[in-house]
Amino acid sequence: MFNTLRIRISSFRFFAVAALALSLGGCTPSSHKAATAPAPQATAPALPTPQQRAAQATAAKAQLSATFEQQRVQAVIANVEKAYAAGQADYRKGNLPEAKAEFDRAVDLMLSSGIDIKSNSQLQDEFDRIVDSVNTLEMEALKQGNGFAPAVEPTPGDVASDVTFAVDPNLLARARADLATTKSDLPMVMNDYVAAFINFFAYTQKGHNTLLHSFQRAGRYRSMIQHVMSEEGVPQDLIYLAVAESGFQPRAVNRGSGAGGMWQFMPYGNYGLSRTRYVDERFDPEKSTRAYARYMKFLYDQLGDWYLAMAAYDHGAGNIQREVQRTGYADFWELYKRHELPRETQNYVPEILAAIIIANHPTQYGFDEITLDPPVLTDTVSIDYSVDLRLVSDLVDAPVDELMALNPSLLRFATPPDTSFDLHLPAGAAALFQQRIAAIPENKRDAWRYHRVAPEDTLASVAGSFHVSVADLAAANQMSEDESLSGVEAIVVPVPPAPESSSRTMLYTTRRGDTLVSIADRFGVSLAQLRSWNHLAGIRVSAGRRLRVAEPAHVVRTRSTHRRSSAHSSALHGDPPASSSKSAAHAAAASGASSKASPSTAHSAKHSRHRKASSSAAASSKQK
Repeated sequence: MFNTLRIRISSFRFFAVAALALSLGGCTPSSHKAATAPAPQATAPALPTPQQRAAQATAAKAQLSATFEQQRVQAVIANVEKAYAAGQADYRKGNLPEAKAEFDRAVDLMLSSGIDIKSNSQLQDEFDRIVDSVNTLEMEALKQGNGFAPAVEPTPGDVASDVTFAVDPNLLARARADLATTKSDLPMVMNDYVAAFINFFAYTQKGHNTLLHSFQRAGRYRSMIQHVMSEEGVPQDLIYLAVAESGFQPRAVNRGSGAGGMWQFMPYGNYGLSRTRYVDERFDPEKSTRAYARYMKFLYDQLGDWYLAMAAYDHGAGNIQREVQRTGYADFWELYKRHELPRETQNYVPEILAAIIIANHPTQYGFDEITLDPPVLTDTVSIDYSVDLRLVSDLVDAPVDELMALNPSLLRFATPPDTSFDLHLPAGAAALFQQRIAAIPENKRDAWRYHRVAPEDTLASVAGSFHVSVADLAAANQMSEDESLSGVEAIVVPVPPAPESSSRTMLYTTRRGDTLVSIADRFGVSLAQLRSWNHLAGIRVSAGRRLRVAEPAHVVRTRSTHRRSSAHSSALHGDPPASSSKSAAHAAAASGASSKASPSTAHSAKHSRHRKASSSAAASSKQK
């Protein structure tokens, strides 16, 4: 019985299991049979060798690195396009200096990205496109003026070649009547020559506009010039020589002769004006005005007549003295009538006298619309360390262009190191500058920056903006790398200094990817200097070209050449005779009036433009 029960239980289990399988799978007996057939045994995958595992890891790492670099490239290109678009907008508005700054920033973003441009085709294409586009735009700007440099207007003297000397008798009579009420501390005369220039400035559009703009710009410097003239004891109306020389533009440069500044001093000669790779004081309005006043006083002491002194400023004291000795006439108008003077010098004096008369009677000659530019008002701080103007801009919240305009003698974006320099700041900014500059170590002020913290700023975002490491930024501000900038007003940014050029490094061979902008930054010179030394325009330069990256030395004459040139020194340089020069130098030294600009060693500010192969050619033009 027990066995029978066991069989029944086994039978029940079998049918129960079978029924359960059929109910769950919905399978037919045939499918059930197939399902219950033993499955073939799977083969286990082979394990990778150590070499394969290393290759797989390297590939994964390379893919991750490529993705990260691609993201960096895309971020750089986005910023480059943004800067370039801003430059294009400024270019279309005619704001060329602002456009240049944005274009330079676009190029700098790629050069300072830390990515090898040559090894990344996408970034190389972007670089080539931007440089080509900027170069094309600058070529267009050069056709219309000075490229991206601020335009310098022609002076009244530059356009006065159109003057004709057929004068309306009515105009001449009226000018003579005006002369009686003209206030001037120079001797004034009225003749056909002066009347011709009055007619040109009053009744021709070209003459009227250039003189009008000169009068307007004079408002910026009139008070300063009058103060200097008074201190130096020369006539106040000598201010109007700036009408003929520069139209009161302190950065005016004559491309032919190299004469520069408001008073157009030559780049060589001792006028008491310093010229270094950082500073050219010919462009300093006050210092150049003082040198001009002292030089005019020297010329008057030599020649005894203000008209002859004015002519000598243009033609050279030695030349004027010889013409006086040859003719026996120490009278400018007699020399004019006898055609003893170059045409430009002949026109120089009557042009200035015409400007004085019109300035005294502006309404009568159609200049009633004159609105003087406001005087240049500045705070001045004397410093003896080098400071980058971009840092100054951060500190006093003033655009770099404004600071450059207030300090036109600076040739670079930094003040000279280890030399006293009067830094001009916007009026009222001196205290703020002194307060904030104290946060920057003195030996870092030529590179570091000052950043006003915005609400969204973090140490990482600021470090990325200035291309410095978060660790260095945190260390410079005595913070931890993960510290928040919440509640922080400003931080300093430890930007590394640009490499200084060695005095021995004169030539540089350009490489692919170089531009004049990047080369100028690398060697610590200005873009204008690099262009001038190498006779280039634009910013693009081909690979393999050798460029001067330091100021070329002036040619030294050989002993035999020097002896020959000494015989003609008066004809070429217009220097006063040796005896009179020495006596004037001794008198000046005794009085101390010319401690900065010793006339015995200074060449004429104007006659030096006549340096040509012969004295006759020298006497004919000052190469304007």
